[in-house]
Amino acid sequence: MMLLMICILFVMPIDVSGAAGVFAFDPRRAILGSMKQARSILNLVVAATLTFTSTGAFAQDMDALLQQLADPANDRWQRVQRQILRDWEDSGSAALDYIFQRGKAALDAGDAETAVDHFSFVLERAPDFAQAWAARANAYYLANRLGQSLSDIQQALRLNPFQFNALAGLGAIFEQLDQPERALAAYHASLTINPHQQAVIEAVSRLALASQGTAL
Repeated sequence: MMLLMICILFVMPIDVSGAAGVFAFDPRRAILGSMKQARSILNLVVAATLTFTSTGAFAQDMDALLQQLADPANDRWQRVQRQILRDWEDSGSAALDYIFQRGKAALDAGDAETAVDHFSFVLERAPDFAQAWAARANAYYLANRLGQSLSDIQQALRLNPFQFNALAGLGAIFEQLDQPERALAAYHASLTINPHQQAVIEAVSRLALASQGTAL
């Protein structure tokens, strides 16, 4: 079900008319360009999922952690989430991990452009580091560079389709573009993986209330 929602998100066309003022560059070209090869991306998402859940002790351990995280009744979800993120933030290089953490610190300080620089440095040397793609997507979003954010989300999900933060970010982009149905689909996909995200739960409630108001 979760993979189906991701597939729908990549296949659906995006209407960005009237949204140009939000972007630092042409949003139609940036967003539609990043979605142009949706079918090949879907194949990569499925392949990544099969590999992620079936190879090696690490994958088996991560699969178990993800199952625990997906349990809404798990009162130890914060510990599980920390373990998952700790594993995802391990690039395999101590030096790159240090730069990645500097990027996170810049992001926490509200310096999105510096964060982009740090994450870009990491990605030039570790292009398969999914968490860096997701982190830079967040930095681009905070810098109102939505087309670039969407492109990085696409890469993050290609490498790791369980990136609940990336899916939540995708929902935020759709919400900002006034596309509530697509935003809800992304938020629900994120909550399928991690149902403990209060901000995402609130976003879903907000969009549901807005939808009811529109219907009235």
